[in-house]
Amino acid sequence: MRHWFCIAVIAGLVWCAPPTFAAPGVALDWADLPDPSAQIFEDPYRDLSPEQFDDVLFVVRLRGRLQQDHGSEEERQKWQELLAETEDALAADEIDIDWLLDQREVVMERRRKAGTNGNPQLDGQTITVAGFAIPAPSDPDGRPVAYLVPERGMCSHMPPPLPNQMIRVRLNEDWTPSYFHEPVRLTGTLTIDPSVQNMMVVDGVMPMNATFQLETDSVETLETETDRLEWKQRAADRIRAAGNRKTGGARASE
Repeated sequence: MRHWFCIAVIAGLVWCAPPTFAAPGVALDWADLPDPSAQIFEDPYRDLSPEQFDDVLFVVRLRGRLQQDHGSEEERQKWQELLAETEDALAADEIDIDWLLDQREVVMERRRKAGTNGNPQLDGQTITVAGFAIPAPSDPDGRPVAYLVPERGMCSHMPPPLPNQMIRVRLNEDWTPSYFHEPVRLTGTLTIDPSVQNMMVVDGVMPMNATFQLETDSVETLETETDRLEWKQRAADRIRAAGNRKTGGARASE
């Protein structure tokens, strides 16, 4: 009898205990997202000074001209002299121009991986990350979508971030960004799921190239209504200023 009484007490405590909730996601910095193993690589172009890099580009242009049947004999002779002079200057700096040019595709692939590969340790993890949300068209199943970027202005008035610095976000039904670059803190399940979507932003159609997708569990907005109105006004002022520059200070209708 006592045995059954103990079981009943334990069951009652379990039944009446307050519900437990999953711990908040691991707080991530944007620097955590790229694959660490792809970030360190040999890049001989990175070691060039600006003047040396300009000389390398000049060699490429001159060789291209000479390979084509263009220019007078006098012009081609001048190009050949400039080419030899530039190659000698690079050789004096111990730069093997032919080897360097052979490395172009190798370096391009290394840079591509550095900018697109996601950190495999984060795949499938519950995380929390703060950034700026850009509204996007909903998915075919009706789920609202946004893109999260690390800096305000990216993808409109600023270049887009590298793919492993952009997150495609599938939102809950109870919240969507009310304006471009709304600051938020998101918690959800992060997966490495590369995607590209062309969508209209402030400056026109932009390819949104994201390495990650986030299935959100919770959203925390980080800006007050006053901040929001001030940001909208500043954005409107910049758009008007850009329009004035393009029309020489006159309105488009003028």
